[in-house]
Amino acid sequence: MAQFSAPQVSSTLRAPRRPIACCKATTMARLSSCTQTAVASLKLTPGFRGLPELNSCHLRVLGSDRSWSFAVARDSAEGTAVGDPVENAGHNQAEDSSTEKFEERDFTGTPYVPVYVMLPLGVINMNFELVEPEALRNQLQVLKSVGVDGVMVDCWWGIVEAHNPQQYNWNGYKRLFQIVRDLNLKLQVVMSFHECGGNVGDDVHIPLPHWVTEIGQKNPDIYFTNKEGKRNAECLTWGIDKERVLRGRTAVEVYFDYMRSFRVEFNEFFEEGIISEIEVGLGPCGELRYPSYPEQHGWKYPGIGEFQCYDRYLMKYLTQAAEARGHSFWARAPDNAGSYSSQPHETGFFRDGGDYDSYYGRFFLNWYSRVLIDHGDRVLALANLAFEGTHIATKVSGIHWWYKTASHPAELTAGFYNSCNRDGYVPISEMLKKHEAALNFTCVEMRTSDQHQGFPEALADPEGLVWQVLNAAWDADIPVASENALACFDREGYNKILENAKPRNDPDGRHLSAFTYLRLSPVLIERHNLMEFERFVKRMHGEAAHDV
Repeated sequence: MAQFSAPQVSSTLRAPRRPIACCKATTMARLSSCTQTAVASLKLTPGFRGLPELNSCHLRVLGSDRSWSFAVARDSAEGTAVGDPVENAGHNQAEDSSTEKFEERDFTGTPYVPVYVMLPLGVINMNFELVEPEALRNQLQVLKSVGVDGVMVDCWWGIVEAHNPQQYNWNGYKRLFQIVRDLNLKLQVVMSFHECGGNVGDDVHIPLPHWVTEIGQKNPDIYFTNKEGKRNAECLTWGIDKERVLRGRTAVEVYFDYMRSFRVEFNEFFEEGIISEIEVGLGPCGELRYPSYPEQHGWKYPGIGEFQCYDRYLMKYLTQAAEARGHSFWARAPDNAGSYSSQPHETGFFRDGGDYDSYYGRFFLNWYSRVLIDHGDRVLALANLAFEGTHIATKVSGIHWWYKTASHPAELTAGFYNSCNRDGYVPISEMLKKHEAALNFTCVEMRTSDQHQGFPEALADPEGLVWQVLNAAWDADIPVASENALACFDREGYNKILENAKPRNDPDGRHLSAFTYLRLSPVLIERHNLMEFERFVKRMHGEAAHDV
């Protein structure tokens, strides 16, 4: 897989463009959804007016994020003020894109790729209630009418097990699942063990369970920690996966008990095949990664992020690894790796020829990435026990900035040991293969050639990253699913998704196992946007689709 690792590219050969925001990482410099037009200034907008909590259609960035307010920025170059009502923005986007002509492939007769739609983050509130059930039913009927196969929903740990250990309340989800079943739709269910909210524009906040945060007040080392000692309460550190610090249980036992409760509670939906897949949350934003670029701690795009291994549990394991290697003085994280918003050339660790490729650097990065993979290995093993006979998947984030440098620093701090001389996605794919789990990835609608000029130093390459990750997973013979990173209403964005879903001239006929659209909103079901989306669904299904 070394052929997919991109070497450093000189800016004199190719002027890289500013990457489209594919995660909360880039929301501070957000481009318009998928229109690929240059945006002079951007402004996050709050949730839609309409359904009280269905309006909180949060943008999952970098694949994941499940915690960002769904926002559509419009092209100020056209003389339209950024920050106009988002409903109009979405409508105008679709109209603008419909006037443009693109060379399109004919996908008639190509493999059937199921299409799901993510439900709003706040569809179940903190009182265990389904929000606006009749309005939601109407929206789901619309999705059914255009051929959507099913929906994806987060089952929030912070809601279901909010107050006391092993006391679960699934009432809101029961009502939701019944509506989905009545409409003959399928369900992708996410076991969401992370916090939702707390970022710019969020209007839904779902913290970790109250009984867990009480433990964290006395023992803050249950959270990921940076070099300055700042704690990140988005999720629990993997250092306590095997430590009985959660009222007598380890973190992995807590996750398993939650998953087992869900399996028992919704047995009929499994038996009837309504639940088609379980996606297991394995870190912040539900993704298999470290929380290396938290905006609340000062990170700004395109910063390299920081290593997150300073809680006492992970430091204990690092010490053990260094001693086992025979170099106890390696029991430390790099002290020359910069800070959250640094650029690689500013650091001794990530610069060309830096310590990332030294004997110590290789030891540390191997340990750091192995902790990530071992966490996924442990949790997915138990997920297979809980959900025997059901497809499981996990989300891997698409960290595409600094991809064209030698060290790939943003990926390294997130736990992906994917420097220019090493493919970091092969061991992840091999771990997923062990559990017959699918890999869910983002960035499939993004183009490297359309990167904005605002951050040429970021050396981003989302297309190169997507190609590397998809091939690593396919070479490991595991299913690959995907989702868009930004809200998408236009044909050009849909065409890019289709090209990645069904690669042209692939001799093995490989294609995505499923695609999940981000996210159900009032804008999506506006007439013109819905017609364009229906056309996209037909083409994903391999059906003939006429022009709108």
